[in-house]
Amino acid sequence: MIVPFYLGEQRDSEGRMIAEIWTWNFEELECVHNYIQWLFPLHERSAFNPDAPILDQEIIEVFRSNPYLRQNLLRSFTVMLQFYGLQRHESNDGKVIINQSEEYQNRKSEWVCIFNHNYLRITRILKCLMTLGLESEAQAFYKCLQQIYHEDSNQIGSETFQYWTMAVKLNTTV
Repeated sequence: MIVPFYLGEQRDSEGRMIAEIWTWNFEELECVHNYIQWLFPLHERSAFNPDAPILDQEIIEVFRSNPYLRQNLLRSFTVMLQFYGLQRHESNDGKVIINQSEEYQNRKSEWVCIFNHNYLRITRILKCLMTLGLESEAQAFYKCLQQIYHEDSNQIGSETFQYWTMAVKLNTTV
């Protein structure tokens, strides 16, 4: 179910194609709550979206071995980075770097605040990237989040930051 969706061959449970979600504006990304589980599937059932796909070892191996699926996962990640006011680039030696974009100060108010649901989304994104073969992106995202936490720990909270830390240290096998 998730592989055909990620290949752009099948709709999600709400009838949306992945390419449609990639074009959503920030308001849609903020206010719609049942797409994030499709863009960033996990091996545990979602408490918020019972129709969301669930990863198993076979699906994980398909993602890890298929560059097109990982490229599409990277595109989903890029959409969310833009939503958070962040950007991805590579250094001259090929190292993935994620940092604040010019839009960060405008976007920050949308998600850097006490008890924001985007903190759960970020945990999901980190776990998914680690599981499906984009560990470098997950680690770079975490490093950027560390800096944001350092600047705004009173808004993010230590418990949230601990979840993010555990997400990038998780075992990628089911």
